[in-house]
Amino acid sequence: MVKCFMPNIFEEEIKPKETFKDLTKEELRKLAKKDELTTEFGSASYITKIRSRSAKFTKIIYDEPSKEEENLIKEALEYIKTRRMIMVERKMCLSSEINLLCRYYVTEDYARNAFMWHQTLFDPTEQRNPDITVISIPEWQERKVLVSPQARKTFVFGSDYTGEIKKANLRMAMYIAKKRGWLGLHAGSKILRVKQGNNLSEKGILLFGLSGTGKTTLTCHHHYLEPPEGVIIRQDDVVFLKDDGYAIGTEDNFYMKTEGLSPKSDPLLYKAVTSPNAILENIWVEPNGHVDFSNYTHTSNGRAVVIRKEMDFTDNSIDLPFTNILIFIFRRNDIVPPLAKLTTEQGAAFFMLGESVETSAGDPTQAG
Repeated sequence: MVKCFMPNIFEEEIKPKETFKDLTKEELRKLAKKDELTTEFGSASYITKIRSRSAKFTKIIYDEPSKEEENLIKEALEYIKTRRMIMVERKMCLSSEINLLCRYYVTEDYARNAFMWHQTLFDPTEQRNPDITVISIPEWQERKVLVSPQARKTFVFGSDYTGEIKKANLRMAMYIAKKRGWLGLHAGSKILRVKQGNNLSEKGILLFGLSGTGKTTLTCHHHYLEPPEGVIIRQDDVVFLKDDGYAIGTEDNFYMKTEGLSPKSDPLLYKAVTSPNAILENIWVEPNGHVDFSNYTHTSNGRAVVIRKEMDFTDNSIDLPFTNILIFIFRRNDIVPPLAKLTTEQGAAFFMLGESVETSAGDPTQAG
């Protein structure tokens, strides 16, 4: 018996009616101007209809899609042929061992998603086929995310939340890292330079935590250390950990939660978020441009995309050359004390348990 090969629907080419590509961030912001409320800092601010990740609407399809899923993608491919789309290409990672070309399509009306996502990664250095492709149709009535690791492609339906696009690329990159024998980790990374007796010691630190539990806050903090002690901030979201302890960085941004942000409690974050180059999402902005980080009328999951180089205590590297300390952030004081030193076995157990208070960054209906 001869087995016929049926091409996977995910492999079908994306053919918009018209494609806008190779746009600069300035051109993308201009296209998104209709949705912008300009802040007192001169930065762009947007409000989305979906304001958190769509985890419960997400399906990972390892083999063939169901008939229903196949029909949905077919319908989407036909719809795309009637629409003008923006195509953005960016590079993830700066390592000689891995750099991934990420391609993103979004319908023209949602240029703000393209503008925000453009700022999260690096300029591509070569033209080639993409390693990761994400297709977004925010206006789609049904909310669904279909992921094909085999095709390295993700379709995002019915969500205009930028975090969904960011995670679609990172999720696929973590899968690619796993296939190489590395661990893709949702973790921030930094180097802490501290005195040990008369000597100065550097420690590489990875900080794990669910969205909204304080990972970025702790990663992007100087801990009030004074020279010669200090910190070097590397990444705040995803790294690829190799078996020798080297953690490869991925992004050129900090996509930070802004709930209750203040210059006193979060000096580095506040300075970066109030830059004219930051992009705000779902944060309360008065008609006169005044920004109120403590007003949660839209959501407590307000976000900002901040360019990495505008964060104090960063340098030119996004990689962590060595890992000495792993920190797990739980925000669940009935599970472990506020601060506890764990054995290797306890660390593995708590990493798997991941017990934490749910926040609006995950499922808003379960927050708290």
